Amino acid sequence: MTKPSSWPTALTIAGSDSGGGAGIQADLRTFAFHRIHGASALTCVTAQNTLGVTRVDALPAEAVVAQMEAVTSDIAVQGIKTGMLLNQGIIQAVADALAALSPSIPIVVDPVMVSRTGAQLIDDDAIAILTRRLVPQAHILTPNRYEAELLSGLSINTRADMEAAARKIYQLGSQAVLVKGGGMADALRSTDIWFDGDELVVLDAEIVETKNTHGTGCTLSAAIAANLALGQNQLAAVKAAKAYVTSALSHALTIGQGQGPIGHFFPLLNH
Repeated sequence: MTKPSSWPTALTIAGSDSGGGAGIQADLRTFAFHRIHGASALTCVTAQNTLGVTRVDALPAEAVVAQMEAVTSDIAVQGIKTGMLLNQGIIQAVADALAALSPSIPIVVDPVMVSRTGAQLIDDDAIAILTRRLVPQAHILTPNRYEAELLSGLSINTRADMEAAARKIYQLGSQAVLVKGGGMADALRSTDIWFDGDELVVLDAEIVETKNTHGTGCTLSAAIAANLALGQNQLAAVKAAKAYVTSALSHALTIGQGQGPIGHFFPLLNH
């Protein structure tokens, strides 16, 4: 096999999960299983396990930007994803640093404002900065149900609500919106809604019954970024990422006493 002269690279800008199920750890694992070189800019360090988070320490915004600049000044990056940015200072600094990069680099923004159970993760000022400064730079924005409610101002209980929210959130300036159904009830748990200003697509998948779903949102946005780095178009990248997450859910790990992570390494199980 001839070695390529360069290798596709994706950059994740997110927090660390000491339990290894989400955040930077999930992102880099996802990149690796897409045969993408993964680079990272750490925003915060969490002490967490399958039972929850016990401590969060933010890095200085300048340290986050320094990591981004160190990577992008030396390595050609074909895809970027943002995850947990934690506070308004980091959000503002990351938005400024991304704006200085080539607009041709696709950016996937996982807004990480509210958990899938409805708990708000960042304060209102941080949400305002993210909405105003980062969302318009997103090539693909991936809010969950509760984040979509915040961004759209709509109550979301049905598929029609998800579709209406996707159309409204699109007006905030991202190139495309993927409203995720993970926080929805019954069959809508596996339904996502795609809208790019022209095409509205309902994306369904089989429902995998497991309590071990930690890291699904991080993994989905990382897989989208990886597929974009490989040259796929936006909708194709989303469809491939959704299939990857569904398979990872089917191989979720029962570890710890709480909610385990999804199984990123399922491609190796048949080898």
